Amino acid sequence: MLLSVAACSTRGGAVPAPFPRPGVAADPARPGPTAELIDTALDLRGAPYVWGGTTPRGFDCSGFTRYVFARHGVHLPRTAEAQYRTGHPIDPDDLRPGDLVFFTTIAPGASHVGLAIGGGRFVHAPNQRSSVRIDELDARYWRRRFLGVRRVVS
Repeated sequence: MLLSVAACSTRGGAVPAPFPRPGVAADPARPGPTAELIDTALDLRGAPYVWGGTTPRGFDCSGFTRYVFARHGVHLPRTAEAQYRTGHPIDPDDLRPGDLVFFTTIAPGASHVGLAIGGGRFVHAPNQRSSVRIDELDARYWRRRFLGVRRVVS
């Protein structure tokens, strides 16, 4: 089972923030790129898991995050391990929507990645028996395997 789980701007003026999606905490001080990243990721819920997948026809974890960021002009490396070396390390207590969250699953180091969406949740492509979905960062499985946070988009 363990192998299958992890194969894997600020605007001026009075511009109203978009309504948050259910369970996603909107940050009215940060409309723009972060909200757009999250919208893209959430629109991909239900896409199947495919090991090595990098398109909506099928994603693995790092293929999913790479695809989402690329849609917004941000290049990420291909693997979770390489993505863990990008951006800036963030204290988990400073986690914001749009940050990458990393886990140690099948090997030491970063072997799984997802995108924080707020409210203690993240969206990711978890395994071959599932599809892109939202999970709780505080779920026992993920909490025990949490490795760290990286911020790629400020």
